[in-house]
Amino acid sequence: MREIGIGIVGGGYMGKAHSVAMAAVGPVFETALRPQLEMICSRSAKKAERYRSVYGFQRATDDWKTLVADERVGAVIIASPPETHRAIAEAAFEHGKPVFCEKPLGGSLDDARAMTSAAKKSGVVNMIGFNYIRTPASQFARQLLSAGKIGDVTWFRGEHNEDFFANPDQPATWRSQGAANGAMGDLAPHMINAALALIGPIASLNADIQTVHRARPGPDGPVEVTNDDQAQMMIRFENGVAGHLMFSRVATGRKMGYAYEIHGTKGAIRFDQEDQNALWLYQAEDAPAERGFRKILTGPDHPDYLPFCQGPGHGTGYQDQIIIEARDFLRAIELGRSVWPTFQDGLDVSRVVATAHASHATGRWQSVSDF
Repeated sequence: MREIGIGIVGGGYMGKAHSVAMAAVGPVFETALRPQLEMICSRSAKKAERYRSVYGFQRATDDWKTLVADERVGAVIIASPPETHRAIAEAAFEHGKPVFCEKPLGGSLDDARAMTSAAKKSGVVNMIGFNYIRTPASQFARQLLSAGKIGDVTWFRGEHNEDFFANPDQPATWRSQGAANGAMGDLAPHMINAALALIGPIASLNADIQTVHRARPGPDGPVEVTNDDQAQMMIRFENGVAGHLMFSRVATGRKMGYAYEIHGTKGAIRFDQEDQNALWLYQAEDAPAERGFRKILTGPDHPDYLPFCQGPGHGTGYQDQIIIEARDFLRAIELGRSVWPTFQDGLDVSRVVATAHASHATGRWQSVSDF
């Protein structure tokens, strides 16, 4: 067992999640590599010091360059706004330090390409955060598909719908500005990643992207919303499977609507993150009177469940997904080679997002290979 100093850039929502995960992952998974909370960075020295005290870091800074260069920081986690990802990652790679970056990979497709290129050039371990696909239920869904339990896949439907911006009178925030913070930058990457992981590469798509509430209240009057609220796309996978994706941050009533349905020649699978400890399976081989979706509650026999709980149906939660990510990142560092999903996988998602914007602009089907 050896220790590694962890530096986290960003102390907010995801910064806290990764701090808690790194503090818990050692005893949960009995990892050979044990993380130490070495340094945390925030935009102000006051905030950084508060995060240091609350989360249990040794030191704090308001300069990410100081964190990246520090000799006691052995690995860097980027949990800051998307437009900051590229510079931090490139600097960390120059110092030869493994990098875990929250999605989206960068603030633009150019950023994602540059970050992936820097990762490959450095040969250093890299990983991007797509936590929802790591639930025991979704990991089990991947196993079922790989084993051919529902036959040849014919159709995929995926969505990531929430309602945190559904109220048109909700004031403008950073979420209402910049493409990387819209539904296509914030929500879409998770379900696009799921589609790629469950079915395979996307060949082409036809997208429609909308800004539903074009202005929001500001301190001095209405503020223009510069990004999208919702989007949908028809997709064709390289393996011939057809599908549909939908994303919305104004889907009234939906709190964590990350859901998918997969149809095959011998059955079907359904999943909804709002009931994340269950997977629904239909098998056509059942007797006619017994055919129907059956609910499978996750338990110790499903991937990455037992380290958290010995009781079937007791369930895992959001924070546990982040702990599983932390385990995978530490394992990659220990082995000296990146594990899925890498920066390349993040770039693949960014290419689909860019293709969708191009399709919307032209009103036509667009090939992902063009990007």
